[in-house]
Amino acid sequence: MSHSHDHSHGDHTHHEVEPVEGSWLDPADDRPASVERRRFLAGLGIAAGAAGVAGAVGTGKAEAHVPVNPWGGGERWYSGDHHIHTQYSDDGQYTIAQQVAKAHEFGLDWVVITDHGGVAHQKFSIDQITPDIERVRRSQRDVLVYQGLEWNIPGAEHATVFMPPGKHTVDILKAFELSYDGRIANNAESLALAALRYLEAQVLSGRTEIALMFANHPSRRGVDSPHEIRGWRDAAPGVAVGMEGAPGHQAAGTPKSAGGSGRARGYYDTAAPGPESFPGYPPESYRTHGGFDWMTAKVGGLWDSLLAEGRPWWITANSDVHQVFNDTLTPGKQDYATTGSKGAPIDSGVKQTAYGDFFPGQYGANVVGARSKSYVDVMRGLQSGKVLTVHGRLIDGLELRVRSRDDLRGVTLGGRTFVRRGGDVEVTIEVDRASGPNFSGTRPVLAKVDLISGPVTGPSADRDLFLAPETTVTKTFEVPRTGKIRFSHTFKNVERSFYLRLRGSDGKRLTSAGDPMIDEIANSDPWADLWFYANPVFVDVV
Repeated sequence: MSHSHDHSHGDHTHHEVEPVEGSWLDPADDRPASVERRRFLAGLGIAAGAAGVAGAVGTGKAEAHVPVNPWGGGERWYSGDHHIHTQYSDDGQYTIAQQVAKAHEFGLDWVVITDHGGVAHQKFSIDQITPDIERVRRSQRDVLVYQGLEWNIPGAEHATVFMPPGKHTVDILKAFELSYDGRIANNAESLALAALRYLEAQVLSGRTEIALMFANHPSRRGVDSPHEIRGWRDAAPGVAVGMEGAPGHQAAGTPKSAGGSGRARGYYDTAAPGPESFPGYPPESYRTHGGFDWMTAKVGGLWDSLLAEGRPWWITANSDVHQVFNDTLTPGKQDYATTGSKGAPIDSGVKQTAYGDFFPGQYGANVVGARSKSYVDVMRGLQSGKVLTVHGRLIDGLELRVRSRDDLRGVTLGGRTFVRRGGDVEVTIEVDRASGPNFSGTRPVLAKVDLISGPVTGPSADRDLFLAPETTVTKTFEVPRTGKIRFSHTFKNVERSFYLRLRGSDGKRLTSAGDPMIDEIANSDPWADLWFYANPVFVDVV
């Protein structure tokens, strides 16, 4: 991965520009969702400020979503985890200091504390979490520690919501949780859209520089319907930017014969859809595939259906750490409902084999391209989709370059470039092998890399569409056992706008088509089935 200078940049201008059809801030944009958002902001008295913030209104370009090109210089890569629980969750146990210390031990640069939203959390926990985080920021300066929460999305699953440190951050989180958490307010789908518009309004009004939302474990219970995901993205495109491509709880699949809990990776062990599940999802959607969520792992599936519409929708991979496999600590005995804390954890002296988690960075990580190791810049990298997700240190780095003769510099993860109709687009892939063992004690070996692509066909009339039948594995590259890993492919005579993305595997558990296999309940060693997934690049035909 590119490693260059690591200093702060003074320009953090916020451009909220719709990347597909022009900016919703443009009065000429008469789409219902755009009109509704402008009306909403006007009611708050900040519409004029919003117009001043959008620096490229009406251009139809994607400046807000194209990261700084590493070949233009100026970016480094930072690993992190945006889904971490502590003693301030009703089912957690670790202190914030313990989690951050482990994140540092396992090589992470940034973390987000995301304890469960709810009455006790809103009423008691936030006021205890805030000083704890401030103390850890002072004592552990090598790790950026964000304050957030795991939001109970009204009508759906959970999501990470977070912001950079600021004088209004805690007030915004408190107000957001009180008014919009599904456990506190109500569970209507419409409330989720209002919640995201509220966060967007905080950004546009200047109370916070940036706010992000990522949907967590989206397929676990099948309650995140396709139209809800589209609705979140449309309601606040600068806030609702992605989902967990791979859930946490990866150690839960460790077989009992190997001393594990014998459950399912990610705790994706639902026997059947529930009454709130989207009825269109197939049975295999309730399992992980090579440790990744079905929405991500299925070629031509839900993620691809969003990308085929031209929607920038990014994936991440996190720990969702509550209780770590083989740890000896157990939850404190404090009453959470009345105090907002489980209290300090207790050392039992006995390895807890029923636990299903890894510590932050111990197994999975998000590697984010950012201009500097600063709170806002790392969030900008996440917002722009410059994110590589890796399990078990399968690879140490990835360079992707996509360019045409019309755009010789090209772009990388999360980027958007262009080609004249009938022109060629060159893709160059360089992969850094794992230079040492992962935290199972073995050195993983990358076996193959898949280049996946599909046409951008525009918005679908069916908001519950979750298939992209034209998306395919364009080419599979077999990785040589030694030497530099470098591949290239040229899309020739391009006539349609398209996107492309990458995934790679250790090749140990593949279907006959080369796809990840469905993970078995009680028999899925996470260290024996490793993958990486990279976020897409869009290519517009002009």
